[in-house]
Amino acid sequence: MIELPIQRLRPEAVVPERAYSGDAGLDLTACEHVELAPGERALVGTGLAVAIPEGYAGFVQPRSGLAAQNGLTVVNSPGLVDSGYRGELRVVLLNTDRVEPFVVEPGMRIAQLVVLPIPELELVEVEELPSSERGVRGFGSSAA
Repeated sequence: MIELPIQRLRPEAVVPERAYSGDAGLDLTACEHVELAPGERALVGTGLAVAIPEGYAGFVQPRSGLAAQNGLTVVNSPGLVDSGYRGELRVVLLNTDRVEPFVVEPGMRIAQLVVLPIPELELVEVEELPSSERGVRGFGSSAA
């Protein structure tokens, strides 16, 4: 188990937790009121800062219930939180509904934070890459 230091930047900020034991994501909660018109996006603060341990990264992802029921998603999904970042966790939300506005209220669960290990990489420039079954076939290349 790793420790995740977390700091409330505003007294009303909600420390994230898992909805169920074994869940991968920690629920992130809005710390401000935001109204999103259809097709509109907004940067929503959580009032929290974290210190992701070195060798790990945080990934801010949409909540499936909000996406399925309201068309609310995270624009840059997943949003990347590097281990050296100490600023406020903010979520770029997008209302994909074509008709209905969406209102974010303080205390509403708006996204999830997943923390994963990131291997240290050494880049090795080569003249040619090793072959693979897929090769150079691009996006959608396995579609029937």
